[in-house]
Parts: sequence; structure tokens; C-alpha cells
Amino acid sequence: MIDNIRKLPIGIQDFEKIRNEGFLYVDKTEYIYNLAHSGVPCFLSRPRRFGKSLFLSTLRAYFEGKKELFEGLKIEELERNNKDAWQEYPVFYIDFNKKNFREDNALKTVLDEHLRAWEAVYGDDESDRSLEERFRYVIEKAVEKTGNNAVVLVDEYDKPLLEGADTEMVEHNKAVFKGFFSTLKSYDRYLKFVFITGVTKFSKVSIFSDLNQLNDISLDYKYSEVCGITETELKKCFEPEIELLAANNQIAKDDCLVELKQMYDGYHFHQNSAGVYNPFSLLSAFDKREFGMYWFSTGTPTFLIDKLKESGFDAKQFTTDEYYEEESSLTDYRIDNENPVPLFYQTGYLTIRGYDAEFKSYALGYPNEEVRYGFLKSLAPLYLCAENNSKPLDVRNFVMDIRKGETDSLRDRFTALFARLPYPNDEKIVEQNFQNVVYIVFMLLGQYTFTEVHSAKGRADCIAETDDYIYVFEFKRDSTADEALKQIDDMGYVKPYAADKRKLIKIGANFDSKERNLDGWKVVS
Repeated sequence: MIDNIRKLPIGIQDFEKIRNEGFLYVDKTEYIYNLAHSGVPCFLSRPRRFGKSLFLSTLRAYFEGKKELFEGLKIEELERNNKDAWQEYPVFYIDFNKKNFREDNALKTVLDEHLRAWEAVYGDDESDRSLEERFRYVIEKAVEKTGNNAVVLVDEYDKPLLEGADTEMVEHNKAVFKGFFSTLKSYDRYLKFVFITGVTKFSKVSIFSDLNQLNDISLDYKYSEVCGITETELKKCFEPEIELLAANNQIAKDDCLVELKQMYDGYHFHQNSAGVYNPFSLLSAFDKREFGMYWFSTGTPTFLIDKLKESGFDAKQFTTDEYYEEESSLTDYRIDNENPVPLFYQTGYLTIRGYDAEFKSYALGYPNEEVRYGFLKSLAPLYLCAENNSKPLDVRNFVMDIRKGETDSLRDRFTALFARLPYPNDEKIVEQNFQNVVYIVFMLLGQYTFTEVHSAKGRADCIAETDDYIYVFEFKRDSTADEALKQIDDMGYVKPYAADKRKLIKIGANFDSKERNLDGWKVVS
């Protein structure tokens, strides 16, 4: 049944298209007003598919003086008594989204294409000049021709740096940036406004080191809700979609709101800010009328997977909100940094969950269930040699075995998983891979069963509960299954369930490092 359908702008990043073609628009124009009237060059970091490009497109329409597109929006009211409002400025919009930057000279090609388009409008002296000389010339001509200073908007500036085929190409792209964007500093007198977006903020990149007055608003409280959908905006703007989603899933409206919050809310871009929803996932859920992992369906970026491989990432460290990073780590990225956590934060796989004012450090964790489970699924192939079309982690059959009490089948599944572990010479990596596989499996089970996963001393590795069973798991390495069971008893892991009527199952298991497999599995019920 199709009824009450409104046009949702899924994947549409053009503000003019959204307004002219009747797509639903969540009004963010008050931020446009505040930024435009500040006159300060700004940088904003947000994860992919979080609305950066749409916001930049809105800025473009504003500075092009397209007043009709803003009818009925907040900025129309704010500009009502401003006699200088809605002037048309020359706008230089540079979009790095649409190019594959693993190709040779891709960055120069993109910049040349933009310059040719601007030169067709403002004039070209047709001499053989560098990219930066052409950029300076066309800005001068634009200001001379229009009588207004220029606006420079740069979308996803860091894509050429994150997607370069190798270090040499990345360094080459940095050098191109150094020349081209040095104009933004030396030509300040010609510029009305500058706004730059990206996923990361690279240190030692000219766009930031030369333009030292650039204001990074990525962790600014005033702009913490500039991208994404707030709880207030969700309830105000999407009531029909919420009701249709609830009806399609045969749940109450209030339960639908709870599910939406658990799946897509929880991003924080300041320690005191409200959480925001992932806009792409939220709109996709409304469109499909199903709760899915839409952000992850677009794929985990290659550069992030490469970073995970290099770092020896320990998947367990984000189980609680006890992992802290200083602000400088979150806002500044170095490609040679062995710590992948800042990149995880900037790309949206982690978010701010707390703040230690004394040390000015942020507690980080997964923002919501979509990210938690999607991220863990993307990690699994790194530890299971599953990157070359081998079978993916079969979570469904693990869940079915647990629900049915099939402990022998469960043992066989763990045995098969451990057999897929890579064979590095480093014993620490062997240990970490073993622990990460156990952790990932049980965390993914948490989608379908009530599961507690612990890694600290004195707590069971995992406790899983279903309608009929309670499982207490303890995994050992280079020990025995008996020792694992003894620890369950000695530490009193089962005491909280003494009065529970469900069947209690204790499972002790041992992983043999030399054989690289499970060599002990004992069940007591």
C-alpha cells in the first residue's frame, strides 16, 4: 500500500534541486546566516554521507543571491531587515567528490576542469601559467567584473589525500594543494567568505598551515548540530514517515522512535551537545520502511580498511566508554600516525560519549547499533582471512545453535572459525586475533540475544541469554577447558542466575596457539 509519500532527498546534495523539486528539507539555514555574517574562513569535519555537501550547496545558493530558494526558511526571517542581504557574489565551488584519486594526475585534472569553467565566465589571459596563478587571476577578474569579493567553497578537500594510490601520490597531492590553496591566504583582501569540508583535518597540509586564520568548527558547540538530524527535528519534520515505518513493522509509534534512536542516533560533536541521527540512514529507513544498516551498505572506505590492517587493532577496546583521546588527536590527522582511533572518530565509526575536563580528553565509543554491528562485521574479514570471496561470518547459525541449545554444533562453528585465522609469526598477534574473533562473534550475537561481553579480569568472557537458556562462556589460550570451567565456578559467574528457571549451561574452551585451533571444549549443564 502506498500512501502519504513525501519526497525524501536520499543521496541528493543539491539544495536548489531539493527546493525546486519539492523534496523534504530540514531547515539548517540559521547556521548559514551565522557563518555568513561571521565572515571568518571555516573548516568543518563530519563523516561521509552526513550532509556536508548539502550544507555547502546551501551556502552556495545563499551567496549566489537566490532568495527565492529560501522562502519560508529561518534565514528569510533573519535577513528581513538587512538591506545588504541577497547580494550575488562570485562563488568558486570546488568539488572533490566525483573523481577517482588513485589515477595519475587526477587532482590536477579536477582543478584544471574547475578553472576552465571559471575562466569561461570571468576571462582568461591565455598565457601558460600554473594552476595557482590561474586561480589568483580568475579571482581578481571575478572581483573586478562583479564588484563583489569572492566566495570559495571546497567540498571533501581530503579525498585526494585519503584515496591516493600510494605515499608518493599523496605527497604529490599535498604539494599541489600547497601551491593552489596558498591563494586563500595571500588573496584575503579579495575574499568574502571561505568554507572547507572534509572527513579529516590533515596536519602539515598547506590548506591549514598557510591559512592560519581558518576557524575549525568541527568540535564547536554552536555548530554541533549543523549536520545530521536532531531529536527535535525528527519529531517535528518526519511524523508521517515515523507513523508509516511503525505501521509497516507492526509496532507502536513510541516503540518505533526507540528503535530509530538505538539504530541511528548517538553522534556527538561536542561533549555537551545533543545527539544527532545519521541523516542518510534515517531517510533510508523511512524510504524502505525497514530498520536496516544503510550507512554500511555504501561500503567501508578502502583507506580505513588499510589503516586497520596496519594498526593491529584491538576490537575490544571500545566495549565501554573508557577509551580516551585528547582533543588534538581528534581534530588533527597525520597519515603516518599508527593510532587509527582519530581516523575512526572522524569517519563516524566512533563518537564522543563523555569528557574528562581535568585532562581535556574525550571518551569514545560506538554511536549506535548500526555502527557497532556494521563495524564489527567489517572487521571480521581482517581476522578470518575472509577477504578473497571465502564464506563470511555466519552469525545466523551461531544464533540458532544458541537458541536451540546445540552446544556440539556451536563447538564445530568455533573450530571452523579458528581454523581460518591467519598464521603470523608474532605471538602477540596470534593472541589478539584469537581474542578479537571471540569478541566479534559474541558482540554480533548481541543483535539477536541478550549478550554481555567482558574483557576485564574477574568477569566471564561472555554471558548469553535466550528465552530457554543462559550460557556462561570462558575461553582460555594454551591452557585447558577444565581450567576455564574452574574459573567460572571459582569466580562465581553463575551466582546471579541461581534462582532463574532457564537452563544454565557453562562452557569452557581452550585455544592452542601452536595448532592454531580449538583443542578443548567442555560443557556442564
